[in-house]
Amino acid sequence: MRVIAGRFRSRVLQAPAGLATRPSSDRLRETLFNVLTPRMEGARFLDLYAGSGAVGIEALSRGAAEVVFVERAAAALTALRANLEKLGIRAEARVQAGTVCAFLSRIEGPFDVVFLDPPYDAAEEYESTLRILGAGNLPPRSQSRDLERPQSGTGTGGMLAEGAVVVVEHRRKDRLEDRYGDLTRTRLLQQGDAALSFYQRASAG
Repeated sequence: MRVIAGRFRSRVLQAPAGLATRPSSDRLRETLFNVLTPRMEGARFLDLYAGSGAVGIEALSRGAAEVVFVERAAAALTALRANLEKLGIRAEARVQAGTVCAFLSRIEGPFDVVFLDPPYDAAEEYESTLRILGAGNLPPRSQSRDLERPQSGTGTGGMLAEGAVVVVEHRRKDRLEDRYGDLTRTRLLQQGDAALSFYQRASAG
């Protein structure tokens, strides 16, 4: 794997050992960021089921202000932390070791872009995560010992900023709903056996 464009362009990334994690291909990431790049400058980006961190690192390379990586698999966390260290990424990145569901139940947004790529066979992960993200404001965040450095800011708030976009990588043959709460699918891109579904949160009014 490599970083495709931006300040880390062509830098090689470490992939997790074993077959438990399926990294997004370079070609699919290029397709993804052909759509997302206009949103990247100064964005807060949430990389769920982050694996090696390739997608979130690409976002930082293209101008995102901050990326939060959420991953629970030990091998993937090892690769993710090694990639961040190799590239000298510190202040702009935060790693959450744990489940996506636990993270979403307590953390504060808002994020401008959310990317999620659960295991293809984990249908319940797609459903539960998208329903949480589409539900609007979340419960107040609590302080978590799992966070590798404290989060700035206080109070409560929604996970998604107004006009935020949520992108889901999934198998081409798998059919996601067109709507999850406040999220409406606006675009579907297919490439080989994979697909990217883009959901938009409606702006106020």
